[in-house]
Amino acid sequence: MLNISRDKVDQYINRSRFKSNKLIRTKVTKNLFMRVLLAICLIGIFLLFLPWTQNIQSKGYVTTIYPDQRPQTINSVIAGKVQHWKVKEGDYVEAGDTIIIISEVKPEYFDPLLLQRTDEQVQNKLNSVDAYENKIAALEQQMAAFRDIRDLKMKQAKNKLLQSRLKVKADSIDLVAYEAQYAIALKQYHRMKELYDQGIKSLTDLEIRNVKLQEMNAKMISQENKLLSSRNEVINAEVEIISVQNEYSEKLAKTQSEQQSAWSSKFEAEAMASKLKNQYSNYAIRQGMYTITASRDGYVTKLVQAGIGDIIKDGDEIVTLMPANTKLAVEFYVDPIDYPLVKKGEEVRIQFDGWPAIFFSGWPNTSYGTYAGEIYAMDNFISPNGKYRILVKPKSGQHPWPDAIRVGGGVRTFVLLNDVPVWYELWRKLNGFPPDFYHGAESKIKTKPEAGK
Repeated sequence: MLNISRDKVDQYINRSRFKSNKLIRTKVTKNLFMRVLLAICLIGIFLLFLPWTQNIQSKGYVTTIYPDQRPQTINSVIAGKVQHWKVKEGDYVEAGDTIIIISEVKPEYFDPLLLQRTDEQVQNKLNSVDAYENKIAALEQQMAAFRDIRDLKMKQAKNKLLQSRLKVKADSIDLVAYEAQYAIALKQYHRMKELYDQGIKSLTDLEIRNVKLQEMNAKMISQENKLLSSRNEVINAEVEIISVQNEYSEKLAKTQSEQQSAWSSKFEAEAMASKLKNQYSNYAIRQGMYTITASRDGYVTKLVQAGIGDIIKDGDEIVTLMPANTKLAVEFYVDPIDYPLVKKGEEVRIQFDGWPAIFFSGWPNTSYGTYAGEIYAMDNFISPNGKYRILVKPKSGQHPWPDAIRVGGGVRTFVLLNDVPVWYELWRKLNGFPPDFYHGAESKIKTKPEAGK
């Protein structure tokens, strides 16, 4: 009773009736009580200044360092029917051991000679490719022959054109000569006529000159016809050259068109042959999938498909396999407020389910039954549960983890942070601050150096 009220009640209470009051009122008892109370206060003050290791507590489970060492599910790549089981749950299998044998359920793969017939189709298509190549070669030879004949024809036509032009030239020269002779004959006729009119020459001489004049005129006209005929031959030679060019250009174009069609057919045959080869490979690989084998050494933990004759769909789970040799790790999650305080290489104390432990989170050195770990990976994105995932591996140089722990077992983790006084830790928790909230040059709290520094 503090005895601070204005209404006193001491006069109404007889303290002598209470045994405890008598003991307190005695001098010896009063001194002992004060000593005990003083000792408790001193011990409490001493405890407030003891070092306390800040930590982040969480729950997680045992996993493996490498993803390929975690429990694996063996699936069926193709649909099939269960024919025979080669293992049972708990069996140890090595990589390549047969687990189950299935049979085909799709009608398009029932043919027992499917590979042989597909190979025959491939060979037929390859023969078609060879035939088209031969046709292309023959058409190429035909085009070469057409080019040779065209060149010879063109030479022949050009020679004929040259001959025709030379003939035109010769006929032109002859025509000029005849024209000159006709002019001379005409002049002679006029002189003879003058002489006849003067009575010097007879009519017979005049008629002879007239006959020669007409003969030269006839020869000149005949030569003009020959010249025109020669010029027509030149034109015919030029037309023949054009005709030869057009004829063989048409033949070459037609042959080239046939060759391009052969090329196209060859490419289609090659594409079909490649498709059939791909199909043949798929059929061969599919037949090898009727026997499902173990992907690595491990233990068969669960048979998902159990009955003989059960139909398995594409991608269905067959068995669950636990690898034999694993490097264990621990996976746990921390809140976003604690994530910035966690660093790679930070020490973590781990308490495994099933292993008795006495652990004082603030004094890990006085704990028993926990194991040391080291953070080796941290997610940089938040998980669906609103926390960040942390992975821990065994810390080298420390007591090894128990051999009997298995993947999936539960754990309790303590991420060890900075060493602070107990009073600071109490003050921090009362104010709701995260661990190591005040961190910098002004902080007088002793902090642990970061890993690797």
